[in-house]
Amino acid sequence: MSSIKVIGIYVSGALEAMKEISKYVELAASKISPHEVETFVNTLMDAYNLDSKILIVGTGRSGLVGKAFAMRLMHLGFRVYVIGETITPPVDRGDILIAISGSGVTELTVTVARIAQKLGAKIIAITSYPDSPLGRLAKLTVRVPGRTKIAEESNYIARQILGIHEPLAPLGTLFENTTMAFLDGVIVELMKRLEVDEETLRRRHSNVELP
Repeated sequence: MSSIKVIGIYVSGALEAMKEISKYVELAASKISPHEVETFVNTLMDAYNLDSKILIVGTGRSGLVGKAFAMRLMHLGFRVYVIGETITPPVDRGDILIAISGSGVTELTVTVARIAQKLGAKIIAITSYPDSPLGRLAKLTVRVPGRTKIAEESNYIARQILGIHEPLAPLGTLFENTTMAFLDGVIVELMKRLEVDEETLRRRHSNVELP
């Protein structure tokens, strides 16, 4: 009986955390600038119409969120790539780089953005800190609330080596969850503008997957 109670406590805690995270995402949605969102969507539509490349960069969980967004853009027919993959082509003038970093100081992400900017790409930063190094490089910044402070050690790889991790729900996790929801919302808007239905997305989904 005691073990059942313990399990129940842990499950209850997980569900409560889930509720808190969803509340935060809803609150954050009211704080994201509609103008920034509209400009972001219009920029993506221009890239689609001009057949420009969209490249996405992020490290850690932000990178995974970026990959999920890239997957949906591919389903919509965009020319989209993830920085670091073996099939990613070179950056050309007029391409778009979407850089995702809650702090805006993640060394690898900022370095990639700086190089892409020199090559003539348009930088779009998704971050909690528009005044960060990444934000200052960007042509467009979409501020997604999430982090409450910038970690003293901003280099993601160094943090992992040192064993420095952020708490579960605060800081990075909230930014990543909110960004995921935001980018999924952008996909819905793009579907409307492109007049693409779910069946079209399904036809572009991979039909060769690992078991």
